[in-house]
Amino acid sequence: MLVRNLTLRFGRVLSLAVLMAGLGSAAHAADPIYPPGSRFGFEPPADMALSRRFSGFERKEGGATVSVVELPPNAFAEMVSGFTDANLLSQGFAVEKREEVKVGDNEGMLYTGEQPADPNATGPAIRKWILVVGTPTVTGLIIAQALPDAETEETMRKLVTGVTLRPPLTLTQQVDALPFRIGDMAGFRPVRVLAGNSVLLTAGPKDQMQNLEQPILVLAQAVQQPPAAEQRDGFARAALASNQTMKDFVIERAQSYRSNGVDWHEIVARAVDMPTNVPVVVSQTIRFNADGYLRALGVVREDQRAGVLAKFREVVDSVQVK
Repeated sequence: MLVRNLTLRFGRVLSLAVLMAGLGSAAHAADPIYPPGSRFGFEPPADMALSRRFSGFERKEGGATVSVVELPPNAFAEMVSGFTDANLLSQGFAVEKREEVKVGDNEGMLYTGEQPADPNATGPAIRKWILVVGTPTVTGLIIAQALPDAETEETMRKLVTGVTLRPPLTLTQQVDALPFRIGDMAGFRPVRVLAGNSVLLTAGPKDQMQNLEQPILVLAQAVQQPPAAEQRDGFARAALASNQTMKDFVIERAQSYRSNGVDWHEIVARAVDMPTNVPVVVSQTIRFNADGYLRALGVVREDQRAGVLAKFREVVDSVQVK
């Protein structure tokens, strides 16, 4: 199951990069640059910059990207054994070579190959490099890809294999690196930062809630084209329904509104938490920006809802996008 989950995540990471052709440069920065909140640092070519769409870098003129995902330390062995040629080919990656590499004192496995050209399209094959790095505290999944005229093989290989690792960041450092700032926690506290763009908050002493003993609130920033105004209600309802841990949604209210020059959409619904079969109340608020949106999803047991929905709203209203 873990291999399957990791493979699915691998596929999602690959889909983050929409590549465009362009000219490349092989000049490198002097010191590693770390994507916000990441432990993995890179020395990107001068024509690549930090991405606002994912944790990594992308070429300013398009055509090349490198992304990094951090996973639990035990994921390394699972990924190396699960990344067979057939498995990777099913994700659109034809492996030409695999080799063991060292990243400092840590072991790694480098896969080199390409995404074959679509016979029904005019686009060329895309060169790809995947590096899985295993350390005692974290596994790194690094995916680089480039169009033929964007960057050289030497540049991309050096970018991937030259990755460096820094010590674990504190939770405060990870929160500070988020692309948004929370002005009022309203009694909540951060528990975990996810993918550099999301944070899990809770109100209560426990960090792990097996039976939803405490309310939770997740804030996530997405940088992608937001839906048009007339599509936002459908977009919000679809986002709520896509949650795979809850069922039997009954919407109490759904509304679009504008506040302080910003467009919002809010849904409050009752549902059932599937792992525990506990009735819950879900609050989803989406803030639409010109280049993306911020989504807040709060969940509380139905018998604890009194006053909590207002606290969710206090937190959401205090968020400032950086």
